[in-house]
Amino acid sequence: MQIRKLDQMFEILSSRPKKRVIAAWAIDSHTIKAVYEAVEMGIAEGILVGDETIIKKVCAEHSLDCSKLRIVNCATDIGSAAKAVAMINAGEGDFLMKGLLSTDRYMRAILNKEKGLVDNGAILSHITVAEPLNYHKLLIFGDVAIIPLPDLNQKVAITNYLIKTAKFLGIDTPKVAIMAASEQTLPKIPSCADGAIISKMAQRGQIKGGIVEGPLGMDLIIDKESAIIKGITSEVCGDADCILFPNIEAGNTFYKTIVKLLKSELCAIVMGARVPCVLTSRGDSEISKLYSIALAAMTA
Repeated sequence: MQIRKLDQMFEILSSRPKKRVIAAWAIDSHTIKAVYEAVEMGIAEGILVGDETIIKKVCAEHSLDCSKLRIVNCATDIGSAAKAVAMINAGEGDFLMKGLLSTDRYMRAILNKEKGLVDNGAILSHITVAEPLNYHKLLIFGDVAIIPLPDLNQKVAITNYLIKTAKFLGIDTPKVAIMAASEQTLPKIPSCADGAIISKMAQRGQIKGGIVEGPLGMDLIIDKESAIIKGITSEVCGDADCILFPNIEAGNTFYKTIVKLLKSELCAIVMGARVPCVLTSRGDSEISKLYSIALAAMTA
């Protein structure tokens, strides 16, 4: 079953064994309510690491039965992140989630060389799945939060993560667009050159599982008519499942535009660690955090 709406993940997860989410510094209402809702829906078991007094106060304020959640008391955000990662490594949880702490402190715990969740040589990337209101299916894209200026090797890794995520969402042969400023192969523009190389790598079987096309401008990626007008023939144009962005500015701007201006729903995880790690903005909605829990459970 190909998932075309984010809430369809709930239906699929309801028939699967529940995964255990460990939320680091889970002291804010959005995180707590999202984890609680996942528990109530039967798609996850919830473990909250943070200041127990604050967590219980938030639960009381929102009429949540905190006995349905496991609370692990920890007085600081840094300590909470370290404790949550240690619990994952001890086999007490299936995936990690960020609460109210900053992204850099969350990632520092994941990347800790001795006690973190990353194997030598692994490349971490932030993958987002969005439900744009004016697009005919989900869009999976990256990187918007971790790698500022990915090199060719990192772009290949992100492309593979995009394909992998799409397959978890039931897309048998995902269509991946490598975004650049132009659809022309212009050697002086790195994103154009990289797009052509990655596209050729896919054609030669070095990247498997999807149809990869690039370089492509954003107009061609999401609008078939633009491709026809420009004389571009491609299975990906106007029907992309995935977008690889050339840098964090392009990806992050797209992310915030579809959320704040277009009011689209989305979810996001970090891939490349030993387990999926939910990574949403502290300002993201409760429903986005719930969808992110579902995405992590789908991929765990």
